[in-house]
Amino acid sequence: LAALVDIDPKSYVGAVKAAGRQAFVEAIVFRATDRQRPPNKTVAAIKGGLAIDDEQMLAPTASFARPVIGSVGEATKEIVDDSAGAIVAGDQVGLSGLQRRYDAQLRGTPGVTVQLVLAKRSDSSASPSPSPSPATTASASPGPAQTVFDSRPVAGRDLILTMNIGLQKLAEKVLADTRPASALVAIRPSTGAVLAVGNGPGTKGQPVATLGQYPPGSTFKVATSLALLRAGLNPDSRLDCPAKIGVDGREFKNYDDYPSRHLGKIDLRTALAQSCNTAFISQAGKVDDSDLDSAAGSLGLGTDYDVGFSSYFGSVPTEEGETGHAAAMIGQGKVQASPLAMAAVASSVQAGKTVIPHLVDGTTAQSKGKPLSASEAKQLKSMMRSVVTQGSGRLLAGLDGPPVIAKTGTAEYGDKQPPRTHVWMIAAQGDLAVAVFVADGASGSQTAGPLLKRFLRQAR
Repeated sequence: LAALVDIDPKSYVGAVKAAGRQAFVEAIVFRATDRQRPPNKTVAAIKGGLAIDDEQMLAPTASFARPVIGSVGEATKEIVDDSAGAIVAGDQVGLSGLQRRYDAQLRGTPGVTVQLVLAKRSDSSASPSPSPSPATTASASPGPAQTVFDSRPVAGRDLILTMNIGLQKLAEKVLADTRPASALVAIRPSTGAVLAVGNGPGTKGQPVATLGQYPPGSTFKVATSLALLRAGLNPDSRLDCPAKIGVDGREFKNYDDYPSRHLGKIDLRTALAQSCNTAFISQAGKVDDSDLDSAAGSLGLGTDYDVGFSSYFGSVPTEEGETGHAAAMIGQGKVQASPLAMAAVASSVQAGKTVIPHLVDGTTAQSKGKPLSASEAKQLKSMMRSVVTQGSGRLLAGLDGPPVIAKTGTAEYGDKQPPRTHVWMIAAQGDLAVAVFVADGASGSQTAGPLLKRFLRQAR
């Protein structure tokens, strides 16, 4: 049976033996429409095999937001032990994700009735008469049952999510053929509602989209740009963009195919559009780590929030030394973010205010960061638009609909030479903001960009 349904035979046989001769052990559950589901007669031909048709609450697809929504199954011993008697062996409970966190709400409570019933009793007694007599039996008939406690069952309450079924399916479809770990998060900037949380097959069931911790690379330059604007620069401020720049003995350079025509003196707008590492690092003396952290916080990045589901909003810690600060300027060093957090950055620029994403209806959080001013948002939006019209995000220029703003990102990691790279792209169009992450790729524009483009095109 295990071989027929493609599960591990050794562990399944062990479970069957442990259950004894009288208990069936579930091997797998198939949807009625699943093409891999074997015919009932094929299962019945196996000695002891049984196929049972039943009904069950299921998500739209087998993989639908599973790392976030979670799963339901028989309560584990740990869950039973921790429930203080509320859950017993055999109960169906949430095992992971939102199903686990909101299990008590979703499951409800069973009804309980305790009744006092007079039991039937028999006794024998000897006659006081001198002459022997047969034993007599006295019988008390049970009276009506007396209810001493009654608790009516309470149905579970639905958990309403902001997720859009069509966009969630599209996110998973877009990532379906990406082999490395990948993720796509879509947010509605006007409200902060999370519309899609896609985790590609390379994540192996882990919630990378919401809990991944990776250096955001050049997508973080949106936050760095905000810090520089607050330090007195503007989109037309002139910066030095050399091919290489040294900081305290460490050499930083631009990406391999950086266009040589944009070396030398360029403005801040061009530095963001072309993603000139050395230009941003050359301005490291104008802002410190706390300035970067504050700017990131204004864009929904780097501050923890409880929004009703497991989430990671990133971290912009204090770096050690000048080289650490220089690396932070371009989204490396100790700076980390999740795809959810970077989608919040794109949303905040598009909305012109700090956007804190929420997924569980009615559970929102107020921003703890310095408010994003209208002027700052306008300048950032204009600069991110230049990424599409003249920079590394030109692949999005031909999309129909409202203007697109974007930023690409590549972050080196590991000790290999040349280094391996995490790749990113964030964008917003109309009332839709998207972040795409791929754990291993060539660059943001080459690897993450086409995935984001496909999503935006088919989302309309």
